Amino acid sequence: QVQLVESGGGSVQPGGSLRLSCAASGSILSFSVIGWYRQAPGKEREWVGTISPSGSTAYADSVKGRFTISRDNAKNTVYLQMNSLKPEDTAVYYCKVPSSGWGRGTQVTVSS
Repeated sequence: QVQLVESGGGSVQPGGSLRLSCAASGSILSFSVIGWYRQAPGKEREWVGTISPSGSTAYADSVKGRFTISRDNAKNTVYLQMNSLKPEDTAVYYCKVPSSGWGRGTQVTVSS
């Protein structure tokens, strides 16, 4: 089973930027869709965006134009570049492929 580990979270002021990383245990990026999700306290987990094996991406309306997903197949890593962060972006962020479970995620906090 593929294992994914998220990292790169932290605390940032509104308008700031962060880049999250999702490291895979093996070569999987060329064979599976990778999705980013987030969960805020007291709320259900929601979809943020997706990158396909072909490299095409899709994003939730709430982050479109601000977030960008990319990948480095040689490093087996997917990235989530988060710009113009808003307080409502505060959540634990997860990456996932259909064959994986949920990891620990990485905390993103946007506040003044």
